[in-house]
Amino acid sequence: MNCPAMSAASPPSSCSSSSCSSYSTFRPPPPLLPQLSNNDSQRSLHCSNLSFSNRLLGKHSLPLRALVASNPLNVSSSSVISDDAKIGVLLLNLGGPETLDDVQPFLFNLFADPDIIRLPPLFQFLQKPLAQFISVARAPKSKEGYAAIGGGSPLRHITDEQAEELRKSLWEKNVPAKVYVGMRYWHPFTEEAIEQIKRDGIRKLVVLPLYPQFSISTSGSSLRLLERIFREDEYLVNMQHTVIPSWYQREGYIKAMANLIESELGKFGSPSQVVIFFSAHGVPLAYVEEAGDPYKAEMEECVDLIMEELDKRKITNSYTLAYQSRVGPVEWLKPYTEEAITDLGKKGVENLLAVPISFVSEHIETLEEIDVEYKELALKSGIKNWGRVPALGTEPMFISDLADAVVESLPYVGAMAVSNLEARQSLVPLGSVEELLATYDSQRRELPAPVTMWEWGWTKSAETWNGRAAMLAVLALLVLEVTTGKGFLHQWGILPSL
Repeated sequence: MNCPAMSAASPPSSCSSSSCSSYSTFRPPPPLLPQLSNNDSQRSLHCSNLSFSNRLLGKHSLPLRALVASNPLNVSSSSVISDDAKIGVLLLNLGGPETLDDVQPFLFNLFADPDIIRLPPLFQFLQKPLAQFISVARAPKSKEGYAAIGGGSPLRHITDEQAEELRKSLWEKNVPAKVYVGMRYWHPFTEEAIEQIKRDGIRKLVVLPLYPQFSISTSGSSLRLLERIFREDEYLVNMQHTVIPSWYQREGYIKAMANLIESELGKFGSPSQVVIFFSAHGVPLAYVEEAGDPYKAEMEECVDLIMEELDKRKITNSYTLAYQSRVGPVEWLKPYTEEAITDLGKKGVENLLAVPISFVSEHIETLEEIDVEYKELALKSGIKNWGRVPALGTEPMFISDLADAVVESLPYVGAMAVSNLEARQSLVPLGSVEELLATYDSQRRELPAPVTMWEWGWTKSAETWNGRAAMLAVLALLVLEVTTGKGFLHQWGILPSL
């Protein structure tokens, strides 16, 4: 499976139950779990020895909002579009291998990103050798997953369809914009999209990541790449632009998600007895607690907003939130999806509706990880009826809402744009996003040690140190292989011979 973030060097610190507590507002219907009330004030579930609480936002950093509000300047789209304006929208996404032969190089690009695998400064020269090692090691398993969903990721095809539908919607709203797709780790790469933007003579650009919630490892990585590209190009320095960093709180998006959930609930024999299971892509806990990533807070608020919309429709099902796709030895956001599914089965849940909350397109995490792996686990855990909400894709309300977000951002295009080449320290007007990335850069250099005592065995402290020791051993092996040009990695063809 793909992953948005790994931390090879800096495991997270131990934390209190309040800071580490996972999020849930599990409202079981009385016949199913009589020990819990159906009252909103008591929506809690103790799962995996972690306390779930309702409305945790106050305990986290404030969510990162989009740089635009609901047309606060009361400016129509036509009033900010001059006759000679060439408007572009750049959609940012992860990318995915289109064939089985693409899998290993795609994984290499993914793990070569320092925002995905974070190495200490002393070992940063090993970023690419380590990426090569991991990509070769993981490729066979990943190929099996992609083979199971048709031999490649449908992400590019779906994103191209979203771009075309967004273009049509913008033209219907009197915004004659061109829409471009820039992938982070596979074709069409962000660099390719930028070159096309320049060839088309775009003068006003709206950057729109296709991640509803902001994370350092997804939107942040793409925006950091854009910042580097902009810094090196005079045309881009002078081009007016703005960024919509996250949009999970938009009314159209929330209603579109609620519509899909309501539709899938209707397919169950007893819709009111179905537990709504939000599954989001996880990130390492250190990103949230040490680097200030707002992802967890935004995800929890997003779930709140969707459930509030369902409440308005008299849909008061139980629901919970968990995080999937973790890899590596460090702690990620909890509860983990696989553990949460098992716990729900033990508690007698028989009807489960999975909602891929951080994905707006179908890809391997939905088609294989959720539809195959988690479904199989759920059935083995005692859950009798399983359903899954489809990703939004080109759902009309969703696309129209994205178009509205672009239109509302137009008065801000160029408001903070750098217009002279001497000001090369801040070329991408990211506002609070730029501050977040700056904070992350300063924090990631000296993340605190996760524990104060060295312990062996199977304690939580020991697992952290054992993971560190294993990673150091791998790094030492790679150093030896790279410096000598000999070893089993060269013999196996994983690393090229000198």
